[in-house]
Amino acid sequence: MTTLDLEAEYNNRARVANSGEIIARWAQASLAARSELKGDVDIAYGPKPRNAYDLYVGHQTKGRAPLVAYIHGGYWQRGDRREYAFVAGELVKRGVTVAIPSYTLCPDCSIADIVAEMELFLAALWAKTKRRPVLVGHSAGGHIAAMLMASRLPRGDAPANLVKAAYGLSGVYDLPPLIPTSLNAALKLDQPTALALSPMFGPQPSHACEFVAAVGGDESSEFIRQATDFASAWSGGKVAIESKIVSAKNHFTIVDELCRPGSDILDRVVAMAEAIAA
Repeated sequence: MTTLDLEAEYNNRARVANSGEIIARWAQASLAARSELKGDVDIAYGPKPRNAYDLYVGHQTKGRAPLVAYIHGGYWQRGDRREYAFVAGELVKRGVTVAIPSYTLCPDCSIADIVAEMELFLAALWAKTKRRPVLVGHSAGGHIAAMLMASRLPRGDAPANLVKAAYGLSGVYDLPPLIPTSLNAALKLDQPTALALSPMFGPQPSHACEFVAAVGGDESSEFIRQATDFASAWSGGKVAIESKIVSAKNHFTIVDELCRPGSDILDRVVAMAEAIAA
């Protein structure tokens, strides 16, 4: 029996040879987006320095635009909302308003602390917009989106079933495999905390909702397993959930599909947002 090399399975920056080039391209695209998109930036949602979000307003002719909240990845230890403004471009053109939050990073906090901060963000976003967001989360952001959908904590004056739709891009829903990897130096997970923070094993949403767990066809066997096993774990309850393998995409290029006109991912996210806003 072959033992999986979990470091190779989960360390995507090492796994994808040109990951640095992709991330640099995103940074340049985000600089341009922040100068071109209309909206409010640096909106505080909590007391800590990174508790802020940007809100880019969707092009529209009448009524209120549908709303998407994009939660960035980086294994809960890297990333900032300013680096991901590029994901808003095509969504805004399609009439969707996009909120992108930052959050405190590990090891300055725990993953549980990050989820709690994102609860504050949802409460603040509701207070400002009075709209239900579709959550789109990449990698660690997919984990956060699932945790927020399943959470039954109050969010200010928002309805208890605030999150009715989410789209995970290469999400991490089963955390124990991260424990023996180098990624855990900042995360400081042990078996009990990793299990408690895994949406795959925790309480499922208690309200009717929709979740897509997408993963690139060129990703590691573990990331593909994460998506398919998570969809199986949450099936049969209140969640309409499906796993989706996106051919010829890796852990980073799958995010580009959110920005490619005519892509299935972009079209599905827009449709989800429009359905909730209707």
